[in-house]
Amino acid sequence: MSQKYTIARLVVGGEKFEVMVNPDRALDYKMGKPVPISQLLIYETIFRDVGKGEKASEEKLKKAFGTLDPQKIAKTILERGEVLLTTEQRRKLIEDKRKQIVNFISKHCVDPKTGLPHPPLRIEQAMAEAHISVDPFKDAEEQAKQVIQALRPILPLKIENVELEVVIPPRFAPSSYSTLKAFGTVKRERWLQDGSLSAVVELPAGLQPSFIEKLGSLTKGSAQVKKLS
Repeated sequence: MSQKYTIARLVVGGEKFEVMVNPDRALDYKMGKPVPISQLLIYETIFRDVGKGEKASEEKLKKAFGTLDPQKIAKTILERGEVLLTTEQRRKLIEDKRKQIVNFISKHCVDPKTGLPHPPLRIEQAMAEAHISVDPFKDAEEQAKQVIQALRPILPLKIENVELEVVIPPRFAPSSYSTLKAFGTVKRERWLQDGSLSAVVELPAGLQPSFIEKLGSLTKGSAQVKKLS
């Protein structure tokens, strides 16, 4: 398919309606970006079949959409229908979504035998071995939960959160607080008389090693970390 345009398509009452759209702008629109319809349409024409150059009849347009306004009809087609992605668009979207899924699993799951997260490369290899298909438009977290179930016969996985009690010396407490929130949920916090910060942080078990490493770097190894659960 030409890279200059692609097709957005919707079937209503058994009738197919198509519009020619700019590939990149149409994809941006489908991903929720504010792109004016006028800027993504190649032609303000509603087709029955773009490939054959057949236009949809006014009668069928009126019946299906209640209007003959091409921009209003195109908006409905884009919102309710599908955009035929170019090969490069599909490849990039799938790869980005795959990385999001792998990242989620690496953060939220551990090997039940060791209590440690699996490296991302091992998760990617297991997904390939299990022939996991990635939907470029479906929510990454929702897909990740399904992928976890599919991977368990190949890769032992356990979703687990941990609670860590952290005490940060006065010198580093203010600058470290944002790190606590970035890694997890601060469930309790208390500023001690000497200015130290005592907090309980809940975070995915897979993030525990990198959290401790980051905290150690920020506090020059002076932070105290104790696992509660």
